Amino acid sequence: MLLNSTSLAALRTGFQTQFQTGFDGVASEYTAIATTVTSTTKLETYGWLGDFPAMREWIGERYKKSLSEKAYQILNRKFEDTVSVQRDDIEDDTLGMYGPMLQGLGQAAAENPDRLIFDLLVKGFETACYDGQNFFDADHPVDGQSVSNMQAGGGVPWFLMDTTRPLKPLIYQQRKAPNFVSRDRETDDNVFDRGEYVYGVDTREAAGFGFWQMAFASKAPLDAANYEAAANAMMALTNDAGVKLGVKPNLLVVGTANRAKARKVIKAALINAGESNIWLDDVDVHESRWLA
Repeated sequence: MLLNSTSLAALRTGFQTQFQTGFDGVASEYTAIATTVTSTTKLETYGWLGDFPAMREWIGERYKKSLSEKAYQILNRKFEDTVSVQRDDIEDDTLGMYGPMLQGLGQAAAENPDRLIFDLLVKGFETACYDGQNFFDADHPVDGQSVSNMQAGGGVPWFLMDTTRPLKPLIYQQRKAPNFVSRDRETDDNVFDRGEYVYGVDTREAAGFGFWQMAFASKAPLDAANYEAAANAMMALTNDAGVKLGVKPNLLVVGTANRAKARKVIKAALINAGESNIWLDDVDVHESRWLA
């Protein structure tokens, strides 16, 4: 290939197309459990209310809740992925191996929100949310009482969620969408000094927690009894005034270790040698490739 501004521009366009093909080919998972929030600054401060949103009878003046009661911040993080193409490979038209590399670059960019969200989900047992307690904790303060949204145990965790509200259990915060960039001009130092054409992608994004009331985690065995206990615990939740929140789980989230158990509890029509399964299709099941 003769290297000039025209041929390099065509090469850049081809690589960007390969990148976009890889990006568009990803079926994202994070949208099932996370609400996307567009960020406009280095970090976003979420002024969480002291209790879950609920209407109250209007007697006298309005009761004004302060958005500063619970300040929860999500700091945006920077991510990048980069590949280099040797000048000799361009001149010799040996670019076949780079197409899959550029598609892989797009795939990695599209999968990063999944990685952030599901990694944070697993870390919910040890990471604080808006009330200062770990997202999955036995001591969330509600009206002077300790309320739990977890089951203890020694197994691989599974998660029960209500994803029907405007704010899902987790937050995906996007400051800068994936941006394909190139350093492939003859005057670029990497080209002039090393005969190396560089293509990459960068983003700014982060993951955080919404209301803990919308999710329940268990390390106990995934069976009918523990599923029922988890669902009942979510449906019994109230706010500080003792008003039921109306939470009802609609999604069971599992990884590889709990796939078969989830199907048995939720998807099997018959159990125990012919007995009808009362939990058949009680919720949807999301089998995530990002969970153990």
